[in-house]
Amino acid sequence: MLITVRLAVLCLFSLSGYLLGLKYGYEIAGAAAGFFFGSVAVAADVLLKKVNMGTVIGGIVGAALGLLFANLILAPLRMIMKEELVEVSFALKGMFGYGGMIIGLGRGKGITIPGIFRLLSGKGMEENLKILDTSVIIDGRIADVCEAGFIEGTFIVPQFILQELQYIADAQDSTKRARGRRGLDVLHKIQKMANINVRIIEEDFPKIKEVDSKLVALGKLMNAKIITNDFNLNKVAQLQGVSVLNINELANSLKPVVLPGEMMRVFVLKEGKEYNQGVAYLDDGTMVVVENGRKFMSKTIDVTVTSVLQTTAGRMIFSKAREEYEKEEVRAAR
Repeated sequence: MLITVRLAVLCLFSLSGYLLGLKYGYEIAGAAAGFFFGSVAVAADVLLKKVNMGTVIGGIVGAALGLLFANLILAPLRMIMKEELVEVSFALKGMFGYGGMIIGLGRGKGITIPGIFRLLSGKGMEENLKILDTSVIIDGRIADVCEAGFIEGTFIVPQFILQELQYIADAQDSTKRARGRRGLDVLHKIQKMANINVRIIEEDFPKIKEVDSKLVALGKLMNAKIITNDFNLNKVAQLQGVSVLNINELANSLKPVVLPGEMMRVFVLKEGKEYNQGVAYLDDGTMVVVENGRKFMSKTIDVTVTSVLQTTAGRMIFSKAREEYEKEEVRAAR
């Protein structure tokens, strides 16, 4: 569909150029000129889709302010210099215009169309916006992170996220219903926090069906970060240039570093997937696999770490009972 529209634009420009050239007897030149300008229009459309609109606006405003500043400097110079003024004027305007544009391009990333309207209405530009995903609200750890003061600013909760929460809270399944109600309670708890401003917005994207796609589109529109636990949403958002704060990644990064050879005390809770394995868990939920640990089930033992595996789901620690590990070390020393 998009290719068809672009071809139609090229044909329209070419036809317009041909008709204009026909009037003055330059049909071929007119059609070629029309095709050229049509190609420029199509190329501009493709390029602008990859460029942040805030960057473009910032660059234009920066260049304009640079030229204005250059003219202010030139005003008193006009009384002193006359012959050399043209060269000086060109140099100053080029220098300040280019400098202003570079500064504007760098500072304009946070500018959005809604933000401009808020600025014109006297409400000021909003920064540090974060959009909450359903998964992170239901998870509940976001409330603890906010309460500890590690995250502050304005939380955006779209109506379609609230509707999804309500749908889960009204589900027939008791587990889903409990999760949905917990999410609503967490959101209510965050609303009461002094350092967090929760704003519920009506912005929706009727042509987009998937909730994750709507979140990404809203993040691009408002230049906001998305807070989520969803691994797939994390990847899709990053591919489209939207910043993501993943609570699972935060939790994994805060887990204590464990190195091979270190000793720890664990409670062997259940049997592992592999033969004769035992499985224990640390206080933060990290799984500890104990080799030959089946015989220690329902017991607290000392283990020595043999290796650590970092996965997208979290961290896994492989270990052996302390006595077995020390015996193997003695055998290896001989």
